[in-house]
Amino acid sequence: MSGTAAHGKRSDDWRLCVAPMMDWTDRHCRYFHRLLAPSARLYTEMVTTGAVLHGDRDYLLGFDPAEHPVALQLGGSEPDELAEAARIGAEWGYDEINLNCGCPSDRVQKGRFGACLMLEPERVRDGLAAMRDAVDVPVTVKTRIGVDDHDSEAFLHRFVEIVADSGVDTFILHARKAWLSGLSPKQNREVPALDYDRVARLKQAFPRLRVVLNGGLVETAACRAALARFDGVMLGRAAYQNPWILVELQEALVPGSAPADRAEVVERMVEYAERMQGERGVRLQAIGRHLLGLFHGQPGARGWRRGLSQNMHRDGAGPALLQEFLPASAGSTPERACG
Repeated sequence: MSGTAAHGKRSDDWRLCVAPMMDWTDRHCRYFHRLLAPSARLYTEMVTTGAVLHGDRDYLLGFDPAEHPVALQLGGSEPDELAEAARIGAEWGYDEINLNCGCPSDRVQKGRFGACLMLEPERVRDGLAAMRDAVDVPVTVKTRIGVDDHDSEAFLHRFVEIVADSGVDTFILHARKAWLSGLSPKQNREVPALDYDRVARLKQAFPRLRVVLNGGLVETAACRAALARFDGVMLGRAAYQNPWILVELQEALVPGSAPADRAEVVERMVEYAERMQGERGVRLQAIGRHLLGLFHGQPGARGWRRGLSQNMHRDGAGPALLQEFLPASAGSTPERACG
């Protein structure tokens, strides 16, 4: 269920992944992240099976060929629906279909999917098995290390053991448990404490599985340390709020493959925005909002954010606006993270 996809990008490398994030990782964000990290695996926002089966597929599933390798994350719990949605996703060209077993939001729980599925490992197993039968691309699962009071190591190992019977061999582990009530989704990303060691022990207990670590990875050094213990890392908010971390990790993994400077990235995004406006009528704000963190920690970052925020939503705002507020530091060579 892995190998080289038809587009020529490797589809068996999970070392660097960008997490699915609602309202953030749309097609424009993913195109931007692809420029920063040519070898990263990119994930869509979670899309429910009902939306895939009955919604506007061009809007929900459309993506740019440059995004490969790119994965579709599904939310659902009925094996037949998951299989059909996975089949549609594969037909649209996705390199991977991922099942969400980690989101704790009330809306997701009402749909009987997300983190609450950790309490039904047999249902997860059956859904993933049906998805694997329906497609020829890798099927993976993203989950937590526990849910509510079901947070023992034995519970996690039993869940993984049952789910792995589906034939799925790639588990993306958010290294903290989920509370299904009493905490908001934002709080569920911050408490309780992360437990990387528990994920490491899971990796030792199931050596044949590919284990990708997710949660709290905000610095390049921490990501590189995690790569020595796990098969990959998945970055969420850090990749969005400080996207240059993707360049640093890309350069560490594949020296010489990352963009030289931020000005080059902006130039490429101007070209992309021109194409999107011409072909699809996309407003600049829909693209520019994902670039606000590009100069995070750099001189001129505040002026960049303010200039875009105050102007990109205006009628007639064109792609050239992205270059109008470039800081003077935009063309400086970044510090490489290798060595």
